[in-house]
Amino acid sequence: MIEGPLLIVILLLAVALIIVSTAKLRLHPFLALIAAAFFVGLLVGMPLTDLAEAVSGGFGAIMGYIGLVIVFGTIIGTVLEKTGAALKMAEIVIRRVGEKRPQLAMSLIGAIVSVPVFCDSGYVILSSLKKAMAKRAKVALASMAVALATGLYATHTLVPPTPGPIAAAGNIGASDYLGTIILIGLVVSVPTIFAGYLWATRVASRIRIEGEDENISYDEVLQQFGDLPSAWKAFAPILAPILLIGIGSVVSLTGYAGFGAETLLFLGAPTVALFAGLLFSLFLFPRFNEETLTGWIGEGIKNAAPILLITGAGGAFGRVLSETPIDALIKGMAEGGLPGGAFVLLLPFAIAAGLKTAQGSSTAALVVTSALVAPLLGGMGIESPVQLALVVMAIGAGAMTVSHANDSYFWVVTQFSGMDVKDAYKAQTLATLVQGMTAFAVTFLLYVILV
Repeated sequence: MIEGPLLIVILLLAVALIIVSTAKLRLHPFLALIAAAFFVGLLVGMPLTDLAEAVSGGFGAIMGYIGLVIVFGTIIGTVLEKTGAALKMAEIVIRRVGEKRPQLAMSLIGAIVSVPVFCDSGYVILSSLKKAMAKRAKVALASMAVALATGLYATHTLVPPTPGPIAAAGNIGASDYLGTIILIGLVVSVPTIFAGYLWATRVASRIRIEGEDENISYDEVLQQFGDLPSAWKAFAPILAPILLIGIGSVVSLTGYAGFGAETLLFLGAPTVALFAGLLFSLFLFPRFNEETLTGWIGEGIKNAAPILLITGAGGAFGRVLSETPIDALIKGMAEGGLPGGAFVLLLPFAIAAGLKTAQGSSTAALVVTSALVAPLLGGMGIESPVQLALVVMAIGAGAMTVSHANDSYFWVVTQFSGMDVKDAYKAQTLATLVQGMTAFAVTFLLYVILV
């Protein structure tokens, strides 16, 4: 098997293969990752039977860790979308924050809704509300659009149980530390959301969108959705899993073995916690029939399929890399003078940013980057739960940088807000650049403080 610096060349060629095949040839990331796994295995001289076992074993292993969590999370998001629960959460935030800070309200709404719901879907769901709030508060529609878009974007890339961060955690072996990742993700996301809010109020507020004064009123938006669910029903599917995972993490970290410890650890397991959230989402169903029990849940499963395939392929790619001598090579380079400390976060951030900018998908950037760097982390001395969580944050920060014309989310924001493309680059693309750099700066600082 090939050893030495030539391994780095092969790794770079694999990254180039993934970027070219997804960005230029428009190949699905699933096939691009599987092809890259075989490409690396063959070039390094891995025995053919070992290569086949590594690909299939890596795919199955990551599914065992994180597959059900992704499925349960996407079903919860679909139910929140179908039942108007997302709009109910938005209404509550608007009442609490007040109409004097409409952009802040939209940022917070986006951040909450995007924890279980994909940012594209969340933007579509809340688009009419955003327009009505802009008219009611007499602020620029572009400002409200960017505030909502950046709020959604932050938690979409940083906070589990959103599928991207969960998949990244699974790839780098941190799925047992989701509580830590959620906590650090929330800490990193706060200044990231605020950075998007400032861009919305300082820059996007100067942009005018044709016809923005003709939007329907806030009351008319609420009437379109009819009776909304109660607050506890709307928030329970999101808060229950986060609280259970958090409690389980506390029990695990403190080593508590007293009364009820086993039960708390069971409930805090990510699969069980997300299943509990799914059970809470059943209270939102207006009726139990084929449309809801089969149709809505089936749609959630369908939405999970692409993420599962990309995640599994990322696991296969990561397993192949881990069975090469690249870990030992990186460790030797680190001992020979590679930057250490918080500077180890630069590599995952740069790879994720390059992939995101080249091929457009934040989720694909999270999955591919985590698979790429997973075999390198041991050699760089990254082993503790906090270190692994900060690596997920660095990857998430890169996966935000930047959203432009090859990103479906960019077009969702432009089309559902009415911005022309030139203004969208100024308002949305640059906002994601600011957010990505802010998220990385906060992550870097946390590494310096906590590690």
